[in-house]
Amino acid sequence: MDAEITAGEAAGAREFDLEFRLLIDAIYHVYHYDFRGYAPASLRRRMKTAMGRFGCATLSQLQDRVVHEPQVFAALLDHLTVQVSEMFRDPPYFRALREQVVPLLRTYPSLKVWIAGCSAGEEAYSMAILLREEGLLARTLIYATDINPHTLQRAAAGVYDVGSVAGFTLNHRASGATSSLSDYYTAAYGRAVLDKSLKDHIVFSDHSLATDSVFAEVQLVSCRNVLIYFDRELQDRALGLFSESLCRQGFLGLGSKESLKFSSRAGAFDCFDKQERIYQKRSAL
Repeated sequence: MDAEITAGEAAGAREFDLEFRLLIDAIYHVYHYDFRGYAPASLRRRMKTAMGRFGCATLSQLQDRVVHEPQVFAALLDHLTVQVSEMFRDPPYFRALREQVVPLLRTYPSLKVWIAGCSAGEEAYSMAILLREEGLLARTLIYATDINPHTLQRAAAGVYDVGSVAGFTLNHRASGATSSLSDYYTAAYGRAVLDKSLKDHIVFSDHSLATDSVFAEVQLVSCRNVLIYFDRELQDRALGLFSESLCRQGFLGLGSKESLKFSSRAGAFDCFDKQERIYQKRSAL
């Protein structure tokens, strides 16, 4: 019996893997979203959740709906892209930017910053607030990019649940803030609306690290908790884009569980702050 169960489970796993690959390929060919380089274990878990969400017994059924119902794909995209974030997430990272990176950014007459994988915009607004506090926002343009148009709309609106503000405020204070977070939003009807003066310095735009190319030269790239969802090849592609985008001695910030250690692109960077995963592009390669 155990052998039969094991054989049945193995056959089911092979069938799931085949349907998984076919669905990923279908998404790429129909909608031009490329998830083929994403870490498969995480993506499979999200697909299983999506099957229940859309009432599909198999991935083949989900594929049929995704291909023929664009609104289903739009909803599926929310399952496939990570949207968990908060303002000034990991405050020591922002403190390191404030204390170690900002003094060097001051030497540029104008600044461009790229927030890659911006989700609902929390990090982009955090960066804008930090730069405002340090007197640099007036000469800065922040590019905030993501592949999910729904989250980009939310990000551009700059509206968050007021219940989240207490945690945002604690993070902001721990980042070495020189002002109160309440200076940057208006609260009403259970919502916190961020100040337009911050939005004026942020461009929210669709961009895929899997398929798109470099679009600007920047002094700072912050891409945190995104690469952990990519396989090694896609990680290297993304890091190549960041290297090409950064000016000489520009800065790259990664997430706390991400590193350049095993990347083919490691030689393009020096470690600037090992603890906070901040790297600096080398002057000459």
